[in-house]
Amino acid sequence: MKTQKIGFIGAGNMASSLINGLITSGHTAQQIWVADVDADKVAHLAANLNINVATSNQALITEVNVVVLAVKPQHISVVIEQSKKEFTDSDALVVSIAAGINQASLSTWLGSDKAIVRCMPNTPSLVQTGATGIHANNFVNAEQRDLAENIMRSVGVSIWVETEKELDAVTAVSGSGPAYFFLLMEAMEASAVELGLSQNTSRLLIEQTALGAAKMALEAKESPSELRACVTSPGGTTEEAIKSFEKNNFSDIVKQALQSANDRSVALSKELGAH
Repeated sequence: MKTQKIGFIGAGNMASSLINGLITSGHTAQQIWVADVDADKVAHLAANLNINVATSNQALITEVNVVVLAVKPQHISVVIEQSKKEFTDSDALVVSIAAGINQASLSTWLGSDKAIVRCMPNTPSLVQTGATGIHANNFVNAEQRDLAENIMRSVGVSIWVETEKELDAVTAVSGSGPAYFFLLMEAMEASAVELGLSQNTSRLLIEQTALGAAKMALEAKESPSELRACVTSPGGTTEEAIKSFEKNNFSDIVKQALQSANDRSVALSKELGAH
């Protein structure tokens, strides 16, 4: 897999993170290509990582085995249309990380027999701790599946879902999920300051606590529910906080939020997709 040529159309933050991750995980810079209308972004990546710069999207597509579509969702149909001939003539795997663009739309624009993998990464991918949901259409072979997973695993955890519809739930859970934790951290910081701690002290304690809780959850055999019970002593301070959360319907609030995010993901696919 590390001999396959991988091309990125788009040189934004996510593309940059994936390229860095690929090189860190053993892919050579000379196997990676990038193209973008922003010459400064391309020049920056090339100067720092020594990767190949394509003169155009069309030139990139003819050169590589995998094309990663890393452009904004609202631009993706135009980008594909401008390179329709090259996509048609190429047998390259197409990997899309554009939120809200479903495989039906991609197939309409690219061609009905094109091998397509749709991915839903999240922003922690920018610091190589991402969580990505992946789904492949029926034209993707085993080697291409491995390659797509290898690309996304370079920036964190990747999980295949059985149906594309599940990517809406992935969007609601991990795609938007970092913002939920940031919101909780924001609220905890404000409350900690009211309790008398300085903002710097509050922020550091909260950030390290979030990191520690996530690390424990990842490494422990117990479920989050069991881990919570372990630190919730009867009659103690944690129990009082948990009771307050439950009294204010914390679980229902989370359920409603994720359902809203899921519904919006479905709506975006209709708004941004082929009509």
